[in-house]
Amino acid sequence: MALRNIENALPISQERPKKLLKLSKQPEIGQNDENNPVHVPESTVEYVSSEDLTPFPDPESSVQRLLEELASKDWIKVCESLNNTRRFAVYHSSLLLPILEKLLVVMVKTMKNPRSALCKTSIMTCSDIFNAFGEKLLEKSHLKSMDDLMLQLLMKASQDKKFVCEEADKALNMMVNSVACLPLLRKLQTYVRHSNPRVRAKAAVSTSNCVSKMELKEMEEFGMVIIAQMTADLLSDKLPEAREAARSMVNSIYEKFTWNEEEEGEGNKQEAWKKFCEENVTGLSAQSMIKIVSSY
Repeated sequence: MALRNIENALPISQERPKKLLKLSKQPEIGQNDENNPVHVPESTVEYVSSEDLTPFPDPESSVQRLLEELASKDWIKVCESLNNTRRFAVYHSSLLLPILEKLLVVMVKTMKNPRSALCKTSIMTCSDIFNAFGEKLLEKSHLKSMDDLMLQLLMKASQDKKFVCEEADKALNMMVNSVACLPLLRKLQTYVRHSNPRVRAKAAVSTSNCVSKMELKEMEEFGMVIIAQMTADLLSDKLPEAREAARSMVNSIYEKFTWNEEEEGEGNKQEAWKKFCEENVTGLSAQSMIKIVSSY
């Protein structure tokens, strides 16, 4: 594989060793962390962008070994197998369809792994899977696994390890851009009420991005009032990221809601919006939503 990410991937012989991925104090996969005295040697992991992945010369025979390779106890080999999964997703996605559910389970498992390199590689795999399969991932047979996967991505996006967090943000953006807005919003609705404020904030960002892409008909099918009430709750969230996402959602809703008022002038649009907010959102939240669009 070609080296594409300098971080955590410099040869040991080069300068700046502080940027190497340190593994010497971590036990091998499958052994007891507390009792295992054996440590794996220091190593490096390569991160390859989707654009630099290559197709398989014989994909049919290669895909038959994929699940077995992903189950390896050697985490370095699991990283390599995840990158092979990405190659299939980019170039031979139809071959993954029969094992897609099992792949989702594997990605959830590897994303939970404490090794950041393995976690990041799994997240990169998610992005390519989202891009390849889109709304197929929300079919009935995959719903449970997609719930688990979405939660893990939101949790990783809200953690402190920057290079994992940034990769999770990219995967969530790919999810929003690849999956149909209406069913995705129904999924995200759960997480904007999550008890963890950082997870809730990341869910708010994805929800805002999703709402911004929706047409009026989709909003009405989901429930314009439901979207407005969900937005109002986020406006008073404790984290700035969630509140900023909510303000963006207000503008998206206002733009679509007042679509039919376009030819009637700005005054009528503002009045229609004010009435909608006062009738469907409680107290100070309604006034906040009215104020946000006053200079829109």
